[in-house]
Amino acid sequence: MSDWHLYVVKTRAGDLYTGVTTDVTRRFREHAAGGGRGARFLRSRGPLQLVFQVRLGSRSLALRAEYRLRKLNKLKKQEIIDQDPSGGELLAMLDLSRDRDPIE
Repeated sequence: MSDWHLYVVKTRAGDLYTGVTTDVTRRFREHAAGGGRGARFLRSRGPLQLVFQVRLGSRSLALRAEYRLRKLNKLKKQEIIDQDPSGGELLAMLDLSRDRDPIE
């Protein structure tokens, strides 16, 4: 079973894209290449910068954290990115700490 990560990519215009994956390096390369495997939102918005990544454990937990992070406004997202929290700290910030996986 692979560990899932939440990541944030910043576009040239400063937009923040949030995603989840088991391999952040591979996924970022797919986004940066701009081909069919990258997110449509990120096409033609490069250069891209990976500004945040954190290991969260299970896919379901990563998806719940992604959902909560996406609902935040840009300023709050940037504050979280600047704090560079660990997985457990991020879950607490997103009020998901009680859902925490045992691997943390």
